[in-house]
Amino acid sequence: MANERHAHLARFYSLLDSLERAIGGARTLAGCSGRLDWPERDVYFFREAGEWRVHTGAGSRIVRVGTHALKARSGATLWTRLSQHKGQPSTGGGNHRGSIFRLVVGTALIARDGHNCPTWGQGNTASRAVRRGELTMECAVSQIIGKMPFLWLAVEDEAGPESLRGYIERNSIALLSNYNHVPLDPPSPGWLGLHCNREKVRFQDSGIQKSLWLPDVRSS
Repeated sequence: MANERHAHLARFYSLLDSLERAIGGARTLAGCSGRLDWPERDVYFFREAGEWRVHTGAGSRIVRVGTHALKARSGATLWTRLSQHKGQPSTGGGNHRGSIFRLVVGTALIARDGHNCPTWGQGNTASRAVRRGELTMECAVSQIIGKMPFLWLAVEDEAGPESLRGYIERNSIALLSNYNHVPLDPPSPGWLGLHCNREKVRFQDSGIQKSLWLPDVRSS
């Protein structure tokens, strides 16, 4: 089984290399805007500086997989979802309550660097005063996520839980995750995600590193 997973994972990264060539290279959110020619719907794959593959070939490992519009009749597009992760160019901040990606990155930063932000992750909404107090952390998160290169695979299907995008997302995560597997391409010892307080990002009870910025398998 370990050899079979190794072969599938190597093939997965080979396909991503082909995708990268087809779309003209990876982008970063810091250098992107809604004026670019984005597909309406897709699956996206984030990498992170310093996170290298050590078992399945050369290159960066994937640290985040996401999609959008997994609810019927959802009008979410690729850029609306990416912009939630990117944050607000006008302030440099963002809204971690609207992006699980931002939430877990911020949680890890707070734990690693000892930031004082007791309202982080509290509630689904927040007052203007609370958001103002969180701005420094939101800016720090924007800086980190904005530098992460990402690829996107256009899948222009209908919104809903049975979409092909959801299938690709779920199975990509299942392949990349080291949970209940012999670890392949584990995170580096300095990976920020190891400081996250969520076991599904950091460790499972078995101590196996999951190695992805994912609290669960769902639209992200």
